[in-house]
Amino acid sequence: MNASDLKRGLVIQFNNAPCTILDVSSQSPTARGGNTLIKAKFRNLRTGQVLNETFKSGDRIDEADFARRKGQFLYADGDQGVFMDLESYEQFEVGGDIYDTVKGYLLDGTELTLGVYNEQVVTLEPAMVVELLVSETAPAIKNATAQAQTKEAVLETGIKLQVPAYLEAGERIKVDTRECRFVSRA
Repeated sequence: MNASDLKRGLVIQFNNAPCTILDVSSQSPTARGGNTLIKAKFRNLRTGQVLNETFKSGDRIDEADFARRKGQFLYADGDQGVFMDLESYEQFEVGGDIYDTVKGYLLDGTELTLGVYNEQVVTLEPAMVVELLVSETAPAIKNATAQAQTKEAVLETGIKLQVPAYLEAGERIKVDTRECRFVSRA
């Protein structure tokens, strides 16, 4: 593919590593005969490093052998998680930063998207909003609503986040997985 075909979310091969495009902009030439420049910001899926690179519009760029597959979280095994590809029923053990960033949103049986590169999982994408149970929080405060008040809550998976003062332990809430914030009651 040409550099002018780059789009946000596309996964390319750059320096022998899969990289997902975060942002793309084009810059028109100032002189006649000049090439249009394509500026791309992308993240290396192996290392997490964010890179900026400028390509000429005619440059060839290789697409990575990358596939997004439906998957399921099976269980936690120490500091890694075991996931299953729902199409092939193949199981993957994933640890490190890839697993650590999403483990607070995963319950046994949770479905998510697996990013597979060369038969290895390099990304885990949970749903944008997940339902979790509030396991611990301070008691609800009555008639203290002069302004929006929040309090810390611990969810069933162990993550901590700020929730409205009216919530109590035992309630199910919706949590945004991108920003780790309260959305609503479930």
